[in-house]
Amino acid sequence: MNSATKLRFGILGAARINERMIPTIIQASNAELVAIASRRPGAAAETLAKYAPAQKGVRTYDNLDALIDDPEVQAVYIPMSNHEHEEWALRAIRAGKHVLVEKPMALTVVDIEAIEYAAKEHNVTVMEGFMYRFHPQHERVKELIDSGIIGEVRSVRSSYSFIMRPARLYRLAEDVSKGGGAMWDIGPYAIHSARWCFDVPPVAVTAIAKFVESGADITTSGVIDFGDGKHAHFDVSFEWARQSIYEVTGTKGGVKCHAAWRLPDDVPVISWWTEDGQCGEEKLPVADHFVLEIEHFSDCALNGKAPLLGFEDAKSNCRTIEAVLQSAASGQAVLLAG
Repeated sequence: MNSATKLRFGILGAARINERMIPTIIQASNAELVAIASRRPGAAAETLAKYAPAQKGVRTYDNLDALIDDPEVQAVYIPMSNHEHEEWALRAIRAGKHVLVEKPMALTVVDIEAIEYAAKEHNVTVMEGFMYRFHPQHERVKELIDSGIIGEVRSVRSSYSFIMRPARLYRLAEDVSKGGGAMWDIGPYAIHSARWCFDVPPVAVTAIAKFVESGADITTSGVIDFGDGKHAHFDVSFEWARQSIYEVTGTKGGVKCHAAWRLPDDVPVISWWTEDGQCGEEKLPVADHFVLEIEHFSDCALNGKAPLLGFEDAKSNCRTIEAVLQSAASGQAVLLAG
């Protein structure tokens, strides 16, 4: 492809996820990495040397604004601390850049609305970075649900967790109000994967949490009420063994995604069962959901298409997380407004 058919990306921050995202942007068929910036002197150059040592022509900056001001950068990927997402998304949008911002898009629905308004005003594409949704295994889950084989969906159970390692303790350094803790880190996956299995929005949330001294949650569990007896049960934790599972139960059977977080060479496994004794386990083709995410976003930005994950989806996910944390703090059920 020539450069006119590739979206030129800049990355704001030397976050650990760049281990995945730098090679991903380079590998994507319609994207090109042109710049990386960090506020820590030398960190951008070190990150590039670590994750793409053979890559030439990528500019590195020790100043975030320098990347925002770079006229060669068409799109900005934001993997910064959760509480910084809104500020830097707005800065990039106002500079006319497309923005792919890691989940959560922001910490309040009001902040997401500000991003939405700015994106429309400046006519740029903005998407929340849920890479998992671009893996074909989830479309297969949806196909099974839509086929009617498990009947009407009544319950979803989602569990996302991993043991907190010393290198990741920064995730517990901030209070939940600043985006710290498990709920803002892996909770967005648990809520998102539960929500998309239902065809109606949630109406109420009840949750409990274990908080550490900083005010961050290390484990949170809860129930999301979708009305008419439809519920989602979720768990997120930094104290449990690694898992990224969701299971859907209907009136006639169920279907399970055994791991939503997949490495490129992992073989996806979906299993299903029915009340009349049918069952199956399907091994699907391998896929790299990071590359598929970047290619989808780049296609949308280059060709003026609406992204798979829009602002209404981002607001609904954030609204639900806000209610989870409010319920966990108060010990009361929280109703969700429209």
